[in-house]
Amino acid sequence: MEVFGPLPLPLDSSPVSDREAESAGLTGQASRPRSVLVWDLPTRLFHWMIVVLVAGAYLTERLNWMHWHVRIGESLLALVIFRLLWGWAGSETARFRSFLASPAAALRHLRRMVRHEPDSQVGHNPAGGWMVLFLLALLLGEALTGIYVNNDIANQGPLTDWVPASVANGIMDLHSLLWDVLLAAVALHVAVIVLYAARGDNLLGPMLTGRKRLPPGIPAPRRAPVWFALVLLAGGAIIAALLLRYL
Repeated sequence: MEVFGPLPLPLDSSPVSDREAESAGLTGQASRPRSVLVWDLPTRLFHWMIVVLVAGAYLTERLNWMHWHVRIGESLLALVIFRLLWGWAGSETARFRSFLASPAAALRHLRRMVRHEPDSQVGHNPAGGWMVLFLLALLLGEALTGIYVNNDIANQGPLTDWVPASVANGIMDLHSLLWDVLLAAVALHVAVIVLYAARGDNLLGPMLTGRKRLPPGIPAPRRAPVWFALVLLAGGAIIAALLLRYL
């Protein structure tokens, strides 16, 4: 509990020394939440680039700008592959092993949402971690099926010559289904952010600035260097280019 205002006198009513007051003040100050960098720059850039690209994919699909729609899908694929690599070897809060909890833990967290408890979570909470994995799976499936559909129409991918027509039609249907599920998942994600904001927990701010106020006993997460993120991004682009060539 934080202590505010003047220090109370002890029971013997003797005055508190300046040194004791200063020590107590420092103790109270040390117990206050501090600003900690929890989301690194690569993770934040990935998040907001995905937001822009998904919005662009929706707009180009509605306007039938399929050339741009395909380019956006290719960019999404490279970014998602980067995020998978970053989730394996990136900064602490970006790694899957740091936020993927058991389904039971996720359910317990959802039950606690009705109670307003201090937010001391460094990265994703147990339920949010599963949402991240679900969204990444949807984005990966949507990008891969979209590339196959485009290659099938344009007769560019060598895989299209080996796949029966019934399977190709199924992939096209899956691409449309995944898109609808992705839009529903995005809407749910936004609704949860609004719900947390109504409770007084700002999830949007830390993803913009990277910083979050945490109790002093919680250490700052370890960060991987930005140059390493660039290496993994290049690796994701190479893998995406190979998939574009051979799907």
